[in-house]
Amino acid sequence: MLERRKSRGVVVGGIRIGAGAPVTVQSMTKTDTRDVEATVRQLHSLAEAGCEIARCAIPDAAAAEAFAEIKRRSPLPLVADIHFDYRLALAALAAGADKLRINPGNIGGRERVREVARAAKERGVPIRVGVNAGSLERDLLARYGAPCAEALVESAKRNAALLEDEGFGDIVVSIKASDVATTVQAYEAISRETDYPLHVGLTEAGSPRSGTIKSAVAIGALLLEGIGDTIRVSLTAEPEEEVRVARDILSSVGVRRFGVEVVSCPTCGRCHGDLLRMVREVEARVAAIDAPLRVAVMGCEVNGPGEAREADVGVALGEGAGLLFSHGKPVARVPHDEIVSRLVEEIFKLTQRERD
Repeated sequence: MLERRKSRGVVVGGIRIGAGAPVTVQSMTKTDTRDVEATVRQLHSLAEAGCEIARCAIPDAAAAEAFAEIKRRSPLPLVADIHFDYRLALAALAAGADKLRINPGNIGGRERVREVARAAKERGVPIRVGVNAGSLERDLLARYGAPCAEALVESAKRNAALLEDEGFGDIVVSIKASDVATTVQAYEAISRETDYPLHVGLTEAGSPRSGTIKSAVAIGALLLEGIGDTIRVSLTAEPEEEVRVARDILSSVGVRRFGVEVVSCPTCGRCHGDLLRMVREVEARVAAIDAPLRVAVMGCEVNGPGEAREADVGVALGEGAGLLFSHGKPVARVPHDEIVSRLVEEIFKLTQRERD
C-alpha cells in the first residue's frame, strides 16, 4: 500500500480532496462555455466516462452568465477557471461554482483578492492556485532566466500567501509545466514545503500518443511518491480521452482500480495461439465492466501459469488448448477457439458474485 502525503482537506461539491481522500479524476470542458447546450452535453459525457470534477473556462461576462445554467444542469461538481478579472470570479461564485481556479496575483490588487476570498469563504468554496510555466510572473522569469521548478514553487507560495493573508485557507495548489522533469521536481518541492492538497498534471502535454506517455510518466512518478490529491491529463484530444487515461494511470500505480485490467505477454516464438486477437476481443467484451478485476491472457508455459494464477481470472496457452484459472486455481483446459468466450464467462461470474 502506497503511503500518501499528508495534506489538509477541502470539499468540492461534496467530494473531499486531500486529507487521505481518494485521488479524484478531473478534466475540463472544451466547448465554448457560452454555448450552454454543448457544454452540458459534454459534462454528461465526461460523467459517463468516469470524470469526477470538471472545470469550465470563464473568459468573459457572457460565459459567467451561461455558467449559472450549466451549473444547474451539470452532473458533476464544477470549477470556474478565471484569469485577470476578479468580477468573473465573483460572478462564478454567485452562479454556484464548487471551486475557483485563479492566480490571485493576476486578478488585481489586494482589495480585489480580499473580495474574492471573502465571497469564497462565505460560500465554503475552495480556491485552486494554478501556476503554469507558460504564465509565470515577469520578475520570476527575470530572476531565474526561464521557467524552472524553483520559480514555479515560489510563484505558487507567493499566490497562496495572498489568500492566507486574508484568512482564507481552503487552498489547492497546482504547479504545471510541459516538461516532465520540471513538473516532477516542482511538485516534490511544494509537497515538502506546504500541506496544501495538490492537483497534479502536466500542462500542454500534447497529442494523444505523446501526451499520454508524458503524463503517465510524470503523474505516475508523483503518485508512486504519495504526491497528488487530484489529477488531470491534459491532451489535445476529446476530454473523455483525458479521463480514460487518468483512470488507467491511477489503476496502473495501484492508487485506485477501475474496471478490468488485462495483463498479457508481448508474445514470442513460444506463443501457442493468436494472442493479439484474443486480447483485443477480451478487452472489447469487458470494456463496460467497472468491477476492479485483473485478467491475464498469456501465450505459453514459461510465465503464463504464474501470471494467470496471480490474476483474478487468467489463461495460459498451451499446445491446442489453454489452462483457465480463477482466483489462483485451475478450473478447466479450454480449446483455443473457446478461450475468449470461457474467459469472459468466468469474468462475468466473478462480477456477479461480487454484486451478490
